[in-house]
Amino acid sequence: MSRPGSVAELTDALRDDGYLADRGLSTAAYVALSLDRPLLLEGEVGVGKTEIAKALSRVLGRRLIRLQCYEGIDTNQALYEWDYARQLLQIRALSERSLDDDAAVDALFGPKFLLERPLLDAVRAGDRAVLLVDEVDRADDEFEAFLLELLSDFQITIPEIGTIAAERPPLVVLTSNRTRELHDALKRRCLYHWVDYPDAERELEIVLVRVPGVAEVLARKVVAAVQRLRQLDLAKAPGVAETIDWVRTLDVVGADDLDPQALEDTLGAVVKERDDLDVVRAHVHELAPGA
Repeated sequence: MSRPGSVAELTDALRDDGYLADRGLSTAAYVALSLDRPLLLEGEVGVGKTEIAKALSRVLGRRLIRLQCYEGIDTNQALYEWDYARQLLQIRALSERSLDDDAAVDALFGPKFLLERPLLDAVRAGDRAVLLVDEVDRADDEFEAFLLELLSDFQITIPEIGTIAAERPPLVVLTSNRTRELHDALKRRCLYHWVDYPDAERELEIVLVRVPGVAEVLARKVVAAVQRLRQLDLAKAPGVAETIDWVRTLDVVGADDLDPQALEDTLGAVVKERDDLDVVRAHVHELAPGA
């Protein structure tokens, strides 16, 4: 698919790829694609923010370029770096051949020695790529400001080479888990969508699509248990990804029901904090009826 002709067409294409997007999310993605605007997705961990970028790359036939943000990331790690080891080898070779002319030195900072990082890669690829800037909230203010500038014109100036610009921008998807508040300037540059936990029926539908062959009765019980877990005072509420993992885990161990023993044996698929385990075990009777 080059470009979907409507929101419904994009929704169907995503569903065929295994991603069930609600109309709001599909609309946001369709508009971002149509207007060449970055799409900022915020929401809790595990609700499918990263997955939709992957699904979009597949249904659009574009290459996925992922920049994983983290505390302390800088522009060199996101844009480009020089291959210093290779430059040193070249310098040694030039020295042995007694070559010290300006052209030979200038060549040390040419495309041959340039290591492209995700953002430069995305600018070169343009509309043949989907750029995923994952967990942008983990980066600092300076990197966010730099990212805002890049998203404004999609061009990068490398002093030794010149300016590289995208003829058409890539589809950009930024995700945030809201570990910190993003600046208004970045939000204004993007289309915005909040990705929430799905209701029980949609989550069941997602599980049945992502785990084909699982018994619907078991999937329904797992979804009901996860929906209840999200109401508890947990440090890390389970996302849809954990629901899918739990169903797959129960299937792997041969459980055909979510009874107390199966729940206890497989809790590690859905609960990932030590203190949360104690909270969950105190509510086993609510999660596995008949406990």
